[in-house]
Amino acid sequence: MKTKGISIFLAWVMIAAGMVLTGCASHPPLSKGANISLPDYNYLIGPGDSINIFVWRNQEVSQSVTVRPDGKISTPLVEDLVATGKTPSRLARDIEKILGKYIKDPVVTVIASQFSGPFGQQIRVVGEATKPQALAYRAGMSILDVMIAVGGLTEFASGNDATVVRMADGKQQQFNVRLDDLIKDGDISANAEMQPGDILIIPETWF
Repeated sequence: MKTKGISIFLAWVMIAAGMVLTGCASHPPLSKGANISLPDYNYLIGPGDSINIFVWRNQEVSQSVTVRPDGKISTPLVEDLVATGKTPSRLARDIEKILGKYIKDPVVTVIASQFSGPFGQQIRVVGEATKPQALAYRAGMSILDVMIAVGGLTEFASGNDATVVRMADGKQQQFNVRLDDLIKDGDISANAEMQPGDILIIPETWF
């Protein structure tokens, strides 16, 4: 009778384990085939970015400024101009248009530094990373680059159960990533490119 009870218990354990494994495999793995090529990616200015504005032959209106939290900048003769979401070249043309009211044929160059990027293009890392944070996306950025930036995994991380949440064509997609295999075992096949706006979720392991 006791043996029969143990057998039933083991059967339930196997069923539960099967359900857990099925849940873990509910999302396809993030691989190179899941990436969308971004050959025309251009950096967009975001809040907190530092930008240098150079107006040729007009040093008095050339200035270095930081994009405000509301996404705007103010410089001599240019007040509350939206900078967020624009490329440096686009912003330069907008500044030229405003300065054209005061300066004949202004030529403006905008150089961005201390990159943050708009929130919609940042890579967010949450959960069991050593330093969870939002990162400015860089062209060709991979999962390995992201993990180096956040200092790797904590001792409580379940790296192979991590997921990437991505918006594509207005729809949310979710992919499994194998961070333990990539970081601890050096399995480069577990590496893949990230995309602007990706969210990397690293869960805690179950002991």
